Amino acid sequence: MANLAGSALAREGRMDPDSSRPRGVTQGAHRLHEASRKQRGRREEEVERGPGKRRGADMTWQAARRAPVESIASADMDFNQLEAFLTAQTKKQGGITSDQAAVISKFWKSHKTKIRESLMNQSRWDSGLRGLSWRIDGKSQSRHSAQIHTPVAIMELEIGKSGQESEFLCLEFDEVKVNQLLKKLSEVEESISTLMQPA
Repeated sequence: MANLAGSALAREGRMDPDSSRPRGVTQGAHRLHEASRKQRGRREEEVERGPGKRRGADMTWQAARRAPVESIASADMDFNQLEAFLTAQTKKQGGITSDQAAVISKFWKSHKTKIRESLMNQSRWDSGLRGLSWRIDGKSQSRHSAQIHTPVAIMELEIGKSGQESEFLCLEFDEVKVNQLLKKLSEVEESISTLMQPA
């Protein structure tokens, strides 16, 4: 039955007369063989050149293409800045081509928000303060009887990393420690204000 079907396909020109496979399968196998032979030839050339030369060339090419994207991301460029930057890169010796600039521009416009979020998440390597609550209590126990019933501040800090469960830290401050904390926070505030002043 298979031979009858094969001879019918051969008569219609859809069967390779030299084998029992349909013509498309034979042509596909031939193309695959040719591609494999060409790839083998390229590999042999790479072996003759040495792996270091090829890898070095690939790394140089990747670094040259990655540098503009890293600059765009670190500067968080808007679209006008992006176009000016890419135009300058295309005019630079050894820079990018206009086609590459178009691809980078389209990529940045499509993925700017995701890239920014990713960079922000990567820059937060430690836990952050998610919440703070406090209350004033009277001390009920102490080694010294004079400290019993003195007011203390109970502060609960909610700390956690992005995407993870929070941890809670409970601190107890007497009047002296509250004053020390306020002094340090005042110093932090002054430092931040100084850094935020325009130059």
